[in-house]
Amino acid sequence: MGIPIYHTHQSQKGGIKENMKNFRRSRKALSPVVASIILIAVTVAVSIAVAAWMGALTVGFMGSNSVTVTSVDFPSANTMVVYLKNTGTKAVTIAQVKVNNVVASINAASQTSYLPAAVGNVTITSGWTAGNPYKIDLFDTSGQVVASYQATAPGT
Repeated sequence: MGIPIYHTHQSQKGGIKENMKNFRRSRKALSPVVASIILIAVTVAVSIAVAAWMGALTVGFMGSNSVTVTSVDFPSANTMVVYLKNTGTKAVTIAQVKVNNVVASINAASQTSYLPAAVGNVTITSGWTAGNPYKIDLFDTSGQVVASYQATAPGT
């Protein structure tokens, strides 16, 4: 008794090569144009995600200088007191103040560093007239405006 030998039988016309060609033609696939559009869309989506992530990192490293003026008092004829709060993420030192775009002198004690969320005041020596409006700009040590405020001196 011997080992049976199996032969491949080609029952279809054209043989195995012809069957493979038909298989490749009938297979559904994406056209190169659609594949390119999908590839570009994925690339743009990933680049937007990376840009947003890097932007968030940059803001965290850099921090921000921001001061909010809560009110202004006019206690005497040549004095204004600006009450402020550091609303930024970095400590801020008020180095210069301008009243109506003119540099005004400030009390040396006002030049302290205000930590984030700290409150304080800046005493300005500047003459004022009752009922007049005054634009007050606060500058940090780098010369950047960290706060602006419009106040009107009280009437007599």
